[in-house]
Amino acid sequence: MTGTTRTTEGLDPARRRALYRSWRRGTREMDLLMGRFADAEIDRFDEAEFAAFEALIEVPDRDLFAWIAEKEAVPANYDTGVFRRLKAFHEAYPTTEHIG
Repeated sequence: MTGTTRTTEGLDPARRRALYRSWRRGTREMDLLMGRFADAEIDRFDEAEFAAFEALIEVPDRDLFAWIAEKEAVPANYDTGVFRRLKAFHEAYPTTEHIG
């Protein structure tokens, strides 16, 4: 899988951009993790959750993956319900790729 499996129909422009950016992170592992999570959740976020998700999109792949893999502590400002859902999603649906 190399891209979104959901339609952007019904999404506002900000959520469309976030979905696109989720699938184009820079590393395949994070593309798959963030993209699949966005496919599943983007239309379910309330405004506060969506803001938290947009903040996670800005985090460099290496840092975000280290937090998810519990190799580094999650900074308090990123340790949100959305981050915990992303982490649980990764644990439930792991990718087959690995960041080197």
